[in-house]
Amino acid sequence: MNRREFIQFLLAGYASGIIKPSFASDEVNYKVPAYGNLRLLHITDTHAQLDPMYFREPDYNIGVGANKNKPPHIVGKKLLDIYSISSDFYKYAYSHLDFNYLAREFGKFGGYAYLKSVIDNLRADVNNSLLLDGGDTWQGSGLSLIENGADMVEASNMLGVDIMTGHWEFTFGESIFTKNIKNFNGDFIAQNIKLTEEAIFNGLEPIDENDHYVKPYVIKKFGNHNIVVIGQAFPYTPIANPKRMIPNLTFGIREAELQELIEKIKEEVDPSLIVLLSHNGVDVDKKMAEKVKGLDIILGGHTHDVLPRPIEVYNNNSRTIIINSGCNGKFISLLDLRFNKNSFEYNYKLLPIISHRINPSMDMSNFIDAIKKPHKKHLDEIVGQTNIDLYRRGNFNGTFDDLLCESMQNMLDSEICLSPGFRWGPTILAGENIKMSDIYSHTAITYPNVYRREMTGETIKNILEDVADNLFNPDPYFQQGGDMVRTRGLSYNISPSQSQYNRISNIRDSNDKLLKNNKKYIVSGWASVNSVESGKPIWDITKEYLTNIKQYNPQSKKTIEIIGESDNFGIET
Repeated sequence: MNRREFIQFLLAGYASGIIKPSFASDEVNYKVPAYGNLRLLHITDTHAQLDPMYFREPDYNIGVGANKNKPPHIVGKKLLDIYSISSDFYKYAYSHLDFNYLAREFGKFGGYAYLKSVIDNLRADVNNSLLLDGGDTWQGSGLSLIENGADMVEASNMLGVDIMTGHWEFTFGESIFTKNIKNFNGDFIAQNIKLTEEAIFNGLEPIDENDHYVKPYVIKKFGNHNIVVIGQAFPYTPIANPKRMIPNLTFGIREAELQELIEKIKEEVDPSLIVLLSHNGVDVDKKMAEKVKGLDIILGGHTHDVLPRPIEVYNNNSRTIIINSGCNGKFISLLDLRFNKNSFEYNYKLLPIISHRINPSMDMSNFIDAIKKPHKKHLDEIVGQTNIDLYRRGNFNGTFDDLLCESMQNMLDSEICLSPGFRWGPTILAGENIKMSDIYSHTAITYPNVYRREMTGETIKNILEDVADNLFNPDPYFQQGGDMVRTRGLSYNISPSQSQYNRISNIRDSNDKLLKNNKKYIVSGWASVNSVESGKPIWDITKEYLTNIKQYNPQSKKTIEIIGESDNFGIET
C-alpha cells in the first residue's frame, strides 16, 4: 500500500465511522471488499479480556518432529523473514521484537467494544456471514470469575457470535456451564463430548442417539449452499483441568467418529463446505487434516498461535485450509469464499485489532461499564508497580510467571516453586502499575488455591518430564496443551527432541547443587488438578507479596539450558 492508497483508505474508513481521524501508519484496512458468496469471521481464546490490552508474542515456540521449523513454531526475526514482514507495526503484531518500544508507539490491541465495531463493519458489506468463536472465551479475567462467565456470555451475544466451541468454559462446573450455554444465543457445538454411561444411567439425557452432550454440528443455509460447521472442543479437558468439575462428561480427539460424522452428513445433505471449529491446537489440527477426509476448513484455537497465512494440508487430492487467530481479541480472521461447482476459492486476511485507531461500539462500551461497575473498586486497586515488562506466552518462564513463583516462594517459605504453564494473560509494560485485575488476568481460575508440601527430587524430575512430553511429544495427538511448568529455586537442562523421560537433566537447586532423588524439598505451587487444596488463592498470595515490596524489579538469572536445538526456528537467540 503506497501513501496515496493509504490516505484514501483512511478517509474511507473515517467516513464509515469505524476509524478515528488519525494518520498513524499502521497499514490495517478494516474495510475489506466482499469476495464471493460467504464471509467467515473467526476469533478465539479471548480469555474474557473485555478491555484493550498489550500482548507480547513468544520468543520460544519450539517445534519437534515433523513440525520443527514449520508454522506456528517460528518466532522473532525468522518469522518476519519467512512472511516477508518489514513494517514496524506488523513486527509488533506478530513478534516479541522491540516489544516495549513498539507497544508505546502503536498501543493496545483488542477490547470487545472495538471488536464489535470492526465485526459489525465487516458484516455490513456482505449478504452472508458467520462469526465463529473457537472457545476459551468465558474465562480469564477477574470479572468473568466473579460473574461465572455470565458477563462473557452476554458480550458474546452482543458481538453476534453465531457458533462456538470451548475448553476453559467447562471449568466453571457442569451446572454453571449448562446455564451459560442456555443463555448463549448462538450454537455451542462439540462432536467429541459425550455423556458417560453412568451419567445416562443416572438419568441425564443425551441430545442424540450417539450420547452427545451438546450438538455435534450445525448446518447453516445460505441460498443453495449448505454450510456445515462441526465442533471440536479441547480433547483433553478432563486431564488438563480437574475431572471433578465435569464428572458426567467424556472428551477425546475421536478422529474415527469425526470421519463417520462427515460421511453421514454427506449422505444426508449436499454440503458446499465443511468447517471444523476446533480447539485442538495447530499441530493437532494439522495431523487431523492429514488423517480425516472431507474437511475443507479448520478454524483453530487453544495454542494461541498467530498464522499470518493459512496452512494448506492435502489429503488424497483434497485440500484443508487451517487458520488460527491468535488470542485475547488481538486478531480477527476474515475468510471470504467463492463457491464453484465442486470447489471454492478463498481470500484471507488476518486483521490486528489496534484499539486506538477504532471508534468503539457505544452499546458494548456501555455494557462493559455497567457490568464492571459493582466490582470496579476491587479490580482497579493498585497493589504494586513493575520495573520490567510482565508477560506470559512462551515455552518457558514468562516474567509474570516469575512474579507468581517469587510470591509463593517468599510468602509460603518454600525452597522450590512450581506454577502451571498457562498461555493466557496480557502483558504489562515496565513502569506501569499492577492492579488486582492484572493479577486476576493471569490467575482467574476456579481451582486457584496454593499448596506447600514435601516432594522428593525424583518426583520433581518426573513432573518436569511429564510436562515436557506433553509439550514436545513428536506425535501431536499426545500433546495436551500449555507450556512447561514454570519454576523457581531450581535450574535444569532440557532436550526437547529426546524421547519420553530423557529430556530433563542436570536439575540443580538454588545453591547449584544437584537435586537428589531421595531427598525431600519444600515445594509450593497452585492450580492442582488432582486434589482440592486448602491454601489461599494465588491472587491473594501475589497481592500480599506485591504490597510488601511495592516495586517488582527481579534480577534476571538463566535457569534453563536448551540442548540440541541450535537450528530450531522456534528459539530467538
